[in-house]
Amino acid sequence: MNFIRKIVNPQKKEDEGFFYELKKLLNFSPKRISFYKKAFTHRSLKLKDDKGNPLNYERLEFLGDAMLGSIIASYLYKKVPKGNEGYLTQMRSKIVSREHLNELGKDLDLLKYVKSNFDRENVGDNIHGNIFEALIGAIYLDRGYNYCKKFIYEKVITYYVDIAKLEGKITSYKGLIIEWCQKQKKQYSFDIYEDSGNENTKHFSVKISIDGVLIAKGRATSKKKAEEQASKRVYFALQDEITNS
Repeated sequence: MNFIRKIVNPQKKEDEGFFYELKKLLNFSPKRISFYKKAFTHRSLKLKDDKGNPLNYERLEFLGDAMLGSIIASYLYKKVPKGNEGYLTQMRSKIVSREHLNELGKDLDLLKYVKSNFDRENVGDNIHGNIFEALIGAIYLDRGYNYCKKFIYEKVITYYVDIAKLEGKITSYKGLIIEWCQKQKKQYSFDIYEDSGNENTKHFSVKISIDGVLIAKGRATSKKKAEEQASKRVYFALQDEITNS
């Protein structure tokens, strides 16, 4: 009878397997599997619920981002009682940076749960962090704030939050260069231009000049990445001057 039931209802068997995978990942038993299935559904499938609403992880990602930010803010408020508003905001930004969240998503191997129509060999890094945030959103809807907090403490704070190291971490080289130039009353310019070269993929190049002198160049598939790459090169070219000013 059990054999027949498995043939007739393979979806139930799949859900049971997913349940046990989730339980190992979360360290607690999920109640409503539907939230988690949605958290691992990519929009490329173009699925909709019975009311015609999009069925993918993007709304859960929004919710998870808010929950993660609030729980990290609460942690920092208690952990660093002498930190002012600017310091706490900066530290929270470092913890929940896209780079950091992508690292978390990769370490948890969340991509293996995702259902999609895209080529996984060419997927960008940001999907790892997006899924991680969607998972947090699913946990909040399924089990509430305390379970959400428990998961974030276990998976984020315990292993990835080192206040001393984070204080010295640079999250935006562009922002650092601009801030330094403004403090030192230096003139700076970011000259951006499209640069496809001989490649099919469109690239952008950036030249950064300070007080009329070209310091560094960067090239990437987006303006933002090209600016950050060039800014990082400026930082290392002028590191002694920047850190000692």
